[in-house]
Amino acid sequence: MFKTSATLSAAAVLLLCGCSDILFPEKGEGELEWAFRYDLYDETKATGRNASIPDTNDFILNVQNSAGKEIYSGTYGESPEKIDVEPGSYTINAISQKFTVPKFSCPQYGDTKVVTVSAGKTTKVKLDCRLVNSGVKLNIDENFLTAYPNGALLLKSAEGKLAYCFTEKRIAYFNPGAVSLILTNDGKDEVLLTRTLASQQILTIGISAGGNATSGEGGASISLDVDTTAVYLNEDFVIGGGSSAEAGSTKETAFNITAIRSHVGAKAVWVYGYIVGGDLSSGAKGISFDAPFKSNTNIAIASRSSVSTKESCISVALTKGSIRDNLNLPDHPDLLGRRVYLQGDIVESYYGIVGIKEISDFVLK
Repeated sequence: MFKTSATLSAAAVLLLCGCSDILFPEKGEGELEWAFRYDLYDETKATGRNASIPDTNDFILNVQNSAGKEIYSGTYGESPEKIDVEPGSYTINAISQKFTVPKFSCPQYGDTKVVTVSAGKTTKVKLDCRLVNSGVKLNIDENFLTAYPNGALLLKSAEGKLAYCFTEKRIAYFNPGAVSLILTNDGKDEVLLTRTLASQQILTIGISAGGNATSGEGGASISLDVDTTAVYLNEDFVIGGGSSAEAGSTKETAFNITAIRSHVGAKAVWVYGYIVGGDLSSGAKGISFDAPFKSNTNIAIASRSSVSTKESCISVALTKGSIRDNLNLPDHPDLLGRRVYLQGDIVESYYGIVGIKEISDFVLK
């Protein structure tokens, strides 16, 4: 989210509700609204996985109607909060990045939902992303290097192959399907094993010289230890987190917009969001989302940079001094759309919405 503070879990959860009494009598339209379900994400990132935390603002989002016509195609961060559409079926797909051929350190997260929009109703789609591809990690013992000084290990799938050097520590990612481990030695290729991996599975294979598995040069043999305990059926991930520290106590465990609203009263905690506007007032539309800005005492943050409604924002009081000097929009209009981490107190109301006050520290991303 996110970076953004929640886990990309294995289960794809859909929350759909006709939750609006708004009518569209002129066109008989309905509303379609989408967002990531941050509230389900775990607080910590599982250790031992060399994957960068994806920012949900950069996720690739595609919305199509039942005829295949694109309603929206672009990044999640630039997408509208909601859109008026004709009644019917719609497919919403989000992926963290494109993935076609095997690559190291390239986990792909995503979710797809198919929903039906009714006239005069708002259909909310909650995207609960999970790991889409699968991976393999090799743990190569030093005795294997001694026994096979001229050997090389390859991981191969239908889409391509990767050379896994003996000092490699990263996870190799593949599309779900069959993946083979191949030993190349003295001009000969030997398939050591083949496994069929499903989405979300990360298979760890220990390789050493010894045992009775496969004959090698000089009478040596290869022993393969397939670590079934490391076949992750759930890929735990934190958007906006990654520490075992208490939630909100560090920048790494900062509360996202959803969590902020459920922690009113918390003191000196870290929160984060995207700067979307300023010039706050108590009116229903009391936020300016476009430059030029006049007030240097406040800003508004939200879960994505495209937010343009007050009810989706968190208000922020800029503490006088370096905080105000560095974060005010009249002097720094280029901060619009930037992610900011703030340490402060969560209050029930500041300009009519949940807010952050008494800020003592900040970090811009």
